[in-house]
Amino acid sequence: MTYNFDPERWYENEAALLQRRQRRGRMTPAEFECAMKALQRRYEAMLDRLDGTYQLPSAEDAPSLPPRENSR
Repeated sequence: MTYNFDPERWYENEAALLQRRQRRGRMTPAEFECAMKALQRRYEAMLDRLDGTYQLPSAEDAPSLPPRENSR
């Protein structure tokens, strides 16, 4: 994820794609409604992750890394 990622723009683009698919007959109204609800859930989950604070894992939770080789 980059700092210039715009979740609102992402949502608008995804919703527009679903709307185009429905207008072109590639989705039924029921499929469109289901897809929009799923998109809303993804968007809200993304916002929760983006709004959360970054935390380093504790030493117990951190994966162990192999020893570093000296490449000199």
